[in-house]
Amino acid sequence: MEPSYLLDWANLLLRWLHVIVAIAWIGASFYFVWLDNHLLKPEAPELKAKGVDGELWAVHGGGFYNPQKYMVAPPNLPQHLHWFYWESYWTWMSGFALFVLLYLFNAESFLIDRQVHAWAAPWQAVLASLGFLAAGWLVYDQICRRFGHKQDGSIGNDGRVLGLIAVFIAFAAWAACQLFAGRAAFLIVGAMIATMMSANVFFWIIPGQKQVIADMRAGRPVNPIYGQRGKQRSVHNTYFTLPVLIAMLSNHYGQLYSHAHNWLALLALMLVGVLVRTWFVKRHKGVNAWPLIVAALAVLAGLILALAPAPRAPVAASAPVPTLAQVQAVIEQRCVMCHNAQLAQKGMQLHTPELVEQHAQQIYQQTVQQRSMPLNNATQITEEERALLGRWFEARAR
Repeated sequence: MEPSYLLDWANLLLRWLHVIVAIAWIGASFYFVWLDNHLLKPEAPELKAKGVDGELWAVHGGGFYNPQKYMVAPPNLPQHLHWFYWESYWTWMSGFALFVLLYLFNAESFLIDRQVHAWAAPWQAVLASLGFLAAGWLVYDQICRRFGHKQDGSIGNDGRVLGLIAVFIAFAAWAACQLFAGRAAFLIVGAMIATMMSANVFFWIIPGQKQVIADMRAGRPVNPIYGQRGKQRSVHNTYFTLPVLIAMLSNHYGQLYSHAHNWLALLALMLVGVLVRTWFVKRHKGVNAWPLIVAALAVLAGLILALAPAPRAPVAASAPVPTLAQVQAVIEQRCVMCHNAQLAQKGMQLHTPELVEQHAQQIYQQTVQQRSMPLNNATQITEEERALLGRWFEARAR
């Protein structure tokens, strides 16, 4: 079997695994935020006596559920506790494996755009991309450590912490778009924030919870800092979720990452994600937060208008329709090096007129409409050539 065929399967299976575990992680995160915001103070004396701080009755799947939250663990803490952390770890590991397979092993094609930055060697771009993931966590963690203390000495979130995090992410988005191909830059920024999220779980949230449980079982006083820090990082993870998702999805749309100010487009989309997530959180608390949705829609509308391509000049009715030979000449120069009998990226071959006819729809979508091909415009296709392909397909469709 051809190596490219096996790599396609590895790509598919890793992507599938990544989506599955990400759904599990995000679903658990969303559920617990929702649960916290819907818990009611118990009225039954026996629940108060047990130390129940909040409870909820729910119905689902033909059964009734009564989750209860203890701020202080019951006297007889159960030995078996369910921990929510493997979903986070597997999401990061599968995503990193996919990043290595698709981008780092093909750095020259996927990571580097020499019109953006002329790396002397692919390994430099690879190390720089990994540096973004590591440096992102280190800087973010230092912001939380140094500026995340309230006046009373407790740990929490205030405007200063959240503002510094937002400024840092904005700077990282700008820097990534100055160093890497647009598509790779979007992915790297999303992966950097995802690394922060998973590192929060690995370094702070789970170790803090384990320390609290160990102190309880040993009869030692519990330091409240563990719960405060875990809450701080959990809140950050909640608001990081939708920006990470849109960063990962948006790198499939050429009109976003190929724009001259692509980093601003990415930040606008991530801002929409934060606004939508904030609306969900406030809605769970019973707060009227519809202005947040209005603001999100306004940002989206502004982004759509700002990125809209200039209208194409109308083609005169008497203008000749491009011939297949003219189209084939463009394809030969701009596309065939990656889509031929020996190397068929994405299983597509374009080295004969018959194959061009067969894949006309995909050529039109990827090259004219989405502008995602050629990848990073490595072959320097011109606007005139894109227009020629567009006129040929539209006339063919009519």
